[in-house]
Amino acid sequence: MKIVVLVKQVPDSGAERTLRNDDNTVDRASANNVINEMDEYAIEEALRLQEAHGGEVVVLTVGPDRATESIRKALSMGPDSAVHVVDDALHGSCAVATSKVLAAAIAQQNADLVICGAESTDGRVQVMPHMVAERLGIAALTGARKLTVEGSQLTIERQTDEGYEVVTAATPALVSVWDTINDPRYPSFKGIMAAKKKPLQTLSLADLGIAAGEVGIDGATSAVVEHNKRPPRQAGNKIDAGDDGGVKLVGYLASEKFV
Repeated sequence: MKIVVLVKQVPDSGAERTLRNDDNTVDRASANNVINEMDEYAIEEALRLQEAHGGEVVVLTVGPDRATESIRKALSMGPDSAVHVVDDALHGSCAVATSKVLAAAIAQQNADLVICGAESTDGRVQVMPHMVAERLGIAALTGARKLTVEGSQLTIERQTDEGYEVVTAATPALVSVWDTINDPRYPSFKGIMAAKKKPLQTLSLADLGIAAGEVGIDGATSAVVEHNKRPPRQAGNKIDAGDDGGVKLVGYLASEKFV
């Protein structure tokens, strides 16, 4: 089985994230960039399947040159090789354009299974798995908290607010996972050193047969018109204790439609 894992480099969600003033896109150059947290669970799930069934695990990333740092971090966990789609024209691409690039790159891999995180911490739109699967014409088993593989048959438990749903499909297919599916392994020193020598293929838009005008800001189907920093928090209302403190509290809660 050949498994492709989608990995995205994102600004650290634990630090302040900002948008650029020139084009309203995410300011990645000044951010502390890391692997999207949910993608680490996707990598771990792919490695567990490889250990159980054999095969090959390939990491696929679309991003600027600096995304190589996250690729090597992903490879240090255990995958066999990586593909990096990098092109200046990709800057500012919307989800629709990004899905086109990902699908084109995946198609070249002839993968049996594609695994990705259910969402990215910078976009949080949760549509990429569906878009990529639609473009590839394969089944999308999304929101998995458990994945089972028996031959060419895939079964997931799809996490819901009420519990879970059981969904099945045959390969080739795409599975997106939540952070409830496993506990990602930490890269060992041996893994970190080995990652430096693992194959890393670099592709441009031309290699995928995609024109520059189809992606980037010019080809985007959506855009941020303007942005402002979050306003500072205002001081809360204080109600002094007293004979009528309870009445004042209820009155305030009622005015804010809490009760």
